[in-house]
Amino acid sequence: MQLKKLVVLTGAGISAESGLRTFRDSDGLWEGYDVTEVASPEGWRRNPALVLDFYNQRRKNVAAAVPNSAHMGLAGLEKYFEVQVITQNIDDLHERAGSTHVLHLHGGIFKMRSDRSVKPSYEIKDDIHLGDKAPDGGQLRPDIVWFGEPVPMIVPAARLAAEADIFVVIGTSLVVYPAAGLLEEVPATVPKYIIDKTIPQMRNIPRLVAIEKPATEGVAELTQLLIADI
Repeated sequence: MQLKKLVVLTGAGISAESGLRTFRDSDGLWEGYDVTEVASPEGWRRNPALVLDFYNQRRKNVAAAVPNSAHMGLAGLEKYFEVQVITQNIDDLHERAGSTHVLHLHGGIFKMRSDRSVKPSYEIKDDIHLGDKAPDGGQLRPDIVWFGEPVPMIVPAARLAAEADIFVVIGTSLVVYPAAGLLEEVPATVPKYIIDKTIPQMRNIPRLVAIEKPATEGVAELTQLLIADI
């Protein structure tokens, strides 16, 4: 039997219960930093050492975090569906939970690249220091999409959304584009679910079920609903 294609868009809310802070839970600051200082090309040009220190600490935070039951629940749904996760998160908690198809819209904390070129990307588990050079001579930086930079993975993500048999949104405010536009790519006839502690304003979205709960509770409820329909 052909498995239905379940496409899941996740945001910071799914990792918050693993102890990873989100922008919207801290008044637009990330661990006390203004986002423009640590997550923009302008911030990088002004103070690359600050940016590197910030992401070195984020890398340690992610390494110490563990997947929660929401991550595990999505991985478990691979028994019943062809599950494709599209995540806005830079952590690797989906992979560590066992999800086998994960597309990272904004890059990953355990990747680095030259500040002169988008490719190639290199694995990094420890710190990146000012003066660490890529083979092309550029300073190594996190391979993360910052505010104001293109999001190349949005093209394959939009294709996945358009092919979904079921589409789920978890832990995202749906205000940051282009990711927020993925919901608009989903066919009107496809059932859609949104899980969040605070459901954002949604207009004219057909076949939408809102589950206003934290990700861990919401994924448990979603699992029951989806399996009951098989």
